[in-house]
This record gives sequence, structure tokens and C-alpha cells, in this order.
Amino acid sequence: MLKEFTSLFLKHTSPSRKHLTPELVLRLVTPSCPLWSAPITDSPFTDPFWGFYWPGGQATARYILDNPGAVTGRRVLDIGCGCGAGAIVAARMKAKQVVANDIDTYAVIATELNAEMNNVHLDTDTNNFIGSSCKDFDVILIGDMFYDEEFGNSLFIWLNRLTKDNKTILIGDPGRHGLTESRRSRMTLLAKYDLPKETREENHGYTETSIWKLNKI
Repeated sequence: MLKEFTSLFLKHTSPSRKHLTPELVLRLVTPSCPLWSAPITDSPFTDPFWGFYWPGGQATARYILDNPGAVTGRRVLDIGCGCGAGAIVAARMKAKQVVANDIDTYAVIATELNAEMNNVHLDTDTNNFIGSSCKDFDVILIGDMFYDEEFGNSLFIWLNRLTKDNKTILIGDPGRHGLTESRRSRMTLLAKYDLPKETREENHGYTETSIWKLNKI
């Protein structure tokens, strides 16, 4: 599976720095790729979400690059890692340990390939960490995962529990409906970024993205 996916991944993505973190080169599905406009019936992938650099993930990675102390010397878990940017910058900023996690095997393979392109080492894991104690980690990265109200509710309940154990929870989000006003009231806004033109076009009019820290209960 690894060899077959790698071949398809390289065929259907292009290296890109047209995002909030041009320090990284990431293989993404861009307008220059046939897959960008291909009908779903012609796609070799069921849902290639790992081929896009979502606005929340961009905010998370940009913040870490600008504020390395958030992860330096700490154990970092990137939940729903997608293309792997958050985990990659955490490794670059000298986190003690970095685990890129996604339940989609293709996402962690894409992350490994992107990490290799950026000359960083990290670990990957396809277990479902949501609901667990995350006892082996100090920092939890959540990029663009509040896309659904029902899932957002269970995610938020779990993340609140983690703050009781002094975990640092960093949440990148462009304003998805699952990150409600009441949930944002439990967070501290760390930074807000204007999205580059390419990302705005990919994401149905979102013009900015933010990074939040979940306050301890």
C-alpha cells in the first residue's frame, strides 16, 4: 500500500509554498494538479483531505513558527494531522517528541513524505486518541477539526478534560460553525492571520484564520 500510495501522491500533488508558512514546502493538491478539478469519480482517492492545507492548520503552524517556546522541549501530539504541517513545525522548533496522528493511514503517509521533504523527523500514529488521557504529551494541536457541531461537542468536552491535567491545547480555526461563541468564550485568542489568496479561494470565502488556547477549567 505504501508504494502504491506514494506513487499516486507524487502524481496528484505539487510542491507548494503558497500558504501562511512559506518556510515549509508541502506537497498539496493545487490548481495546477488535474485532481483539483477532476470529478470525484475520476479521483483515485475517496477523500484526499490530506492533500489540502486547511486554514486552521495554517494558523497552528504559523503560530508555532513565530512562538517556538510553545513547543520547544515539550512532547507534542498533532491530532488529525492531515498534511502534517503542525507536526513538522513542532519538530523543526525542537519539540522533545512529536507524534503526528490521524486515523486515516494515507494522511500519516502524506505527513511522513512532507516531513522528509522538510528534513525533519517525527513519529506517526493511526490510533484514535480522542477520549484518551494523552498522558505522554504536554501539547495537543487541533487544526480545523470543529467542522461539525456534533463532533465539535464531543471534541470540546474531551479537550476540556485534558486542561485539568495541565495540557496545553492549541486550536487553529478559521470560524467553522462547530467552534461556537460559547466555546470561544472558554479560550484565549493568541493570534489572527489574514489568509493568502490561494487559501481564500480554496475555502469558500474564509478571509482569516485564528489560533486559540483553551483555558484551564
